[in-house]
Amino acid sequence: MRGEGLHLHLDPVGGAAGDMFIAAMLHAFPDLAERALADVAAVLPAEVGHAELSEHVASGITARRFELVLAAPDAGRRHGAETTYRAMRELLENAPLSEGTAEAACAILHRIAEAEAQVHNIPIDRVHFHEIADWDALMDVTAAGSICAALSGATVSLAALPLGGGLVETAHGKLPVPAPATALILQGYDWHDDGVPGERVTPTGAAILAHLTGGSPIASRPPGRLRCTGSGAGMRVMKGLPNILRVSVFDTASEGIAQDSLVQFACDIDDMTGEELGVAVDRLRAMEGVVDLLMLNGQGKKSRPVTRLEVLVQPQAADWVAARVFDLTSTLGLRRTRVERLILPRESDDSGPLRRKRAQRPSGQVTTKVESDDLADAETLQDRRRRARAAEG
Repeated sequence: MRGEGLHLHLDPVGGAAGDMFIAAMLHAFPDLAERALADVAAVLPAEVGHAELSEHVASGITARRFELVLAAPDAGRRHGAETTYRAMRELLENAPLSEGTAEAACAILHRIAEAEAQVHNIPIDRVHFHEIADWDALMDVTAAGSICAALSGATVSLAALPLGGGLVETAHGKLPVPAPATALILQGYDWHDDGVPGERVTPTGAAILAHLTGGSPIASRPPGRLRCTGSGAGMRVMKGLPNILRVSVFDTASEGIAQDSLVQFACDIDDMTGEELGVAVDRLRAMEGVVDLLMLNGQGKKSRPVTRLEVLVQPQAADWVAARVFDLTSTLGLRRTRVERLILPRESDDSGPLRRKRAQRPSGQVTTKVESDDLADAETLQDRRRRARAAEG
């Protein structure tokens, strides 16, 4: 994964919105612009307009700005999309997007829909995106998903969020900021009041931050070498404060050892058959974002044999994987822990008949191991050849 060995620290100086996050990340990683813009073009009809990334100076700070340029003044209204959660999700799932983009974008969209459903006490499929009911929102969710997928494996920390103040105009009238969906998505996160009013964190920005941090924010940065920074500018001009979201990119690899952060889920299961558990485990292992899965045998309550399930997951996929564990197993609860992981550099060699994994040890030694599946297939082929020779003899 490209993001392995990288740590991203986000400073929401002016706030956090979808366009600010995208602009900041493409400022820090300009080579991802082509991918992100292509993914947006795949879901955004040409007759509506196109996404544009431009240079911008926010209160003297060099930044980037990401925005939708309409093909005509009323193009967004004339070509309005169905704005239900289900319809927007289908657009993402059916578009020819880069690897991982649809999954990440749908996960971000799901966080918004889930919060809106809870705020209005309705089923999630009935959610209409009043505040993000335009092509801008779909563009932001798609581009953010593209960037998150491209940098899969990176760890993320987040500084305290600006609280803002006053009222924001919504489809349900004027509401205090943070908006209800934003506040619900970012429960458990640190906030501060810098005295600057207005809506500082949008629902889309909140969902992106929650996706990146797996709903379990950390504010501290691990040791590392600063590689670069990027700043994304918002549309609003603030007095005495640059309206930017800044990302600082750190290399955390040290002496050939990289570091990342994962979420671990654990549960004990004593009421599923081996066949049922085997099917569930196979499906969980195949999920995007699952790094490793381990089953351990033990003894639980009433001296019953139990199987402990431990799943290591990338933070941005944590909520989706947790939901699937509940769907696929009989457990009623999951223990959730954030764990730090040290990783050796590794590469795959597919040049020969058997795939090999090579790893470099801190001493400089290189170790090689044949993929067990390929080895098993090779042994089966040898058995068939031996039986054929014996039949001929």
